[in-house]
Amino acid sequence: MRPRLAPQVQLPQYQGSTTTFHPKSSNGRSAKNIKMQANLNELLKALRRTLPSSELEISRLDEVPNIRLALIKSNFPTGPLPEQVMRDVIAKPAYWAFCWGSGLALAKWLIDNPAAVKNKRVADIGSGSGVVAIAAKQAGAAKVWACDNDKQALLATKTNSELNHTDIQLCADIDDLPKDLDLILMADVLYDRSNFALLEKIKALNGILLIADSRIATIDDPDFSLFHQAEALTLPNLGEFDEFKSVRFFVTGSPDALLLNSQV
Repeated sequence: MRPRLAPQVQLPQYQGSTTTFHPKSSNGRSAKNIKMQANLNELLKALRRTLPSSELEISRLDEVPNIRLALIKSNFPTGPLPEQVMRDVIAKPAYWAFCWGSGLALAKWLIDNPAAVKNKRVADIGSGSGVVAIAAKQAGAAKVWACDNDKQALLATKTNSELNHTDIQLCADIDDLPKDLDLILMADVLYDRSNFALLEKIKALNGILLIADSRIATIDDPDFSLFHQAEALTLPNLGEFDEFKSVRFFVTGSPDALLLNSQV
């Protein structure tokens, strides 16, 4: 039996708040668009290995309208899933296909407070879709690294950064990040309690560490202080409990240091 060909998606011209991919001929398209098309096709293949009937669409974020992301379409199945699909979701969740609420809240905060990143060297750890890294670059960061140990998340970050015409450096391991960072960002990473072990390793990178997370109320570490709260929902909407709509922002050192004059 011949293998089933992977579904193709077409990089569309943007119209409205969302645009679903549809297959079209590649004739007449630029090399850049062809590469973008290949990346989107690879992401869709990865997504459908987990959720076979799902689709991707380019979505403009209402809270941060200058950012567009390739996200799972909102009609993805939410009811009881077949046993094998459920196993696949648990084993290899396509978390990069969502713009999680804490990442969205942090992206908006960075755009609203550009002094936090302007002319600075910034890393986004656990980048997922890349929304925080993209926002940091749009807000004026000199250089931005996105770090994630999931290769599909890195591809999603790369693809979304190109959709937004932002230059983001990619890495798969915290040890590969430079040691002279000014600011380190983490959003929606501490939902897994085992990830708290990363904090000491990340603090050793010497930059200010800013965490946005809706799953934790406190961080049991005197180096951190709570300095901001915001409300945000994951996109597309997962129907999360109200308690997860409140995003708390924690920072090492003095919160005032975040908004000191940007580096020359």
